[in-house]
Amino acid sequence: MSEHEARTGDDDVIRVLIADDQALFRRGLNVVLHTEDQIEVVAEAENGEEAITKAEEFAPDVVLMDVRMPRVNGIEAARQIRDRVPSTKILMLTVSDEEDDLFEAIKAGANGYLLKEISVEEVAEAIRAVMQHQSLISPSMASKLLNEFNAMSKRVDEKQQFPAPALTSRELEVLKLVAKGMSNREIADELYISENTVKNHVRNILEKLHLHSRMEAVIYAVREKLLDIRDEG
Repeated sequence: MSEHEARTGDDDVIRVLIADDQALFRRGLNVVLHTEDQIEVVAEAENGEEAITKAEEFAPDVVLMDVRMPRVNGIEAARQIRDRVPSTKILMLTVSDEEDDLFEAIKAGANGYLLKEISVEEVAEAIRAVMQHQSLISPSMASKLLNEFNAMSKRVDEKQQFPAPALTSRELEVLKLVAKGMSNREIADELYISENTVKNHVRNILEKLHLHSRMEAVIYAVREKLLDIRDEG
């Protein structure tokens, strides 16, 4: 029996995996969280690849995940952990205030996105919140998210007064997989083409739609009924 299977009876304890490439930051979090009631750090990881492996091994309740990490970045690691250990909640804890990182983290299934400007003591409160099914976003990032979605909606509405540009059958295939949240590498594997070819298709799609991001392209495509995003089981 594995360690996490042996502990499943202790339902009150929130089991945490810390994934961050800065050893000092991991140690500080570990020390603080060990003083908290009903929170236990079961493992640490210094890169995204290790985070995926340890998430499968320990099946933690929550992963504290940095965005910028070697080998596999935190967003891709989050996506894979959600696929492999769907019961695990993922809380991004990062210095990155880039909108693209926030959007990609949300698409990857993250339950929260907090900047490291919060105190380490607040991390425990955030862990408990995501376990209560709350979605957490740092106030400064929430403001950016709202502004960006408002701008995106306006741009998409403006585009709708013109006929939808014609996409090739391959571009439609790529767009559908993008809409499912797949990475360029995953799309390449799915369609048996190179990752560079996928990047070229995505670039062509954005140029044809006169849009600026993958997320905008998906919203535009759904509104224009260029594709139907459904589980094909």
